Amino acid sequence: MSRQTLIVSSRGQVTLPAQIRKRLGIEAGGVVAAEERDGELVLRPAVVMEVETYSDDDIRRWDGEDRLSPKERDRILRRLGRRP
Repeated sequence: MSRQTLIVSSRGQVTLPAQIRKRLGIEAGGVVAAEERDGELVLRPAVVMEVETYSDDDIRRWDGEDRLSPKERDRILRRLGRRP
């Protein structure tokens, strides 16, 4: 673990040293998660994943397209350890 002192700009920005960015795989435009933990600031590389939301109409359409019979669906759910 390396320790370096960083300066906070008037806009609240800090520059991560190149050695640390390289070692952690943080590239220009990359995302870093900041967390306050027990009075300390913890930064770590993060990943942004696109999340798609589905409308109630989408879900109803998919349910309508489901070709499993109720009996078959119950059997599969039981195998997965879920009760229908």
